[in-house]
Amino acid sequence: MPNGKICYVEIPAVDVKRSADFYVHVFGWSVRVRDDGSTAFDDTTGAVSGAWVVGRAPAKTPGAIIYVMVDSIEKTVAAIVAGGGSLETPQTSHGKGGGSHATFRDPPGNLFGLYEEPRRQ
Repeated sequence: MPNGKICYVEIPAVDVKRSADFYVHVFGWSVRVRDDGSTAFDDTTGAVSGAWVVGRAPAKTPGAIIYVMVDSIEKTVAAIVAGGGSLETPQTSHGKGGGSHATFRDPPGNLFGLYEEPRRQ
């Protein structure tokens, strides 16, 4: 793996199963139970993994924001809301040919971002 690549993310959770189900439903992440009993995930590329952690306050105040690349922000937001999350900042264009972004909160209130690449014609 290249030096400096982001490879692991810990996501605060109140109910690990609910959080895991949310990310599986919205983004299609793979979930696994480790030998120590903790619930971990791998993103759809298999390049980033992580785990849900309890006993840590959700990241509700904007600071560093992790963005998840999606095919359609509009469709993803619908899945987020259906899964118990909420839209925080609506889809915002980066201008001609620059893609767009939005932010959302997962069920425990963690703030994350969505990024949609520009359409290739």
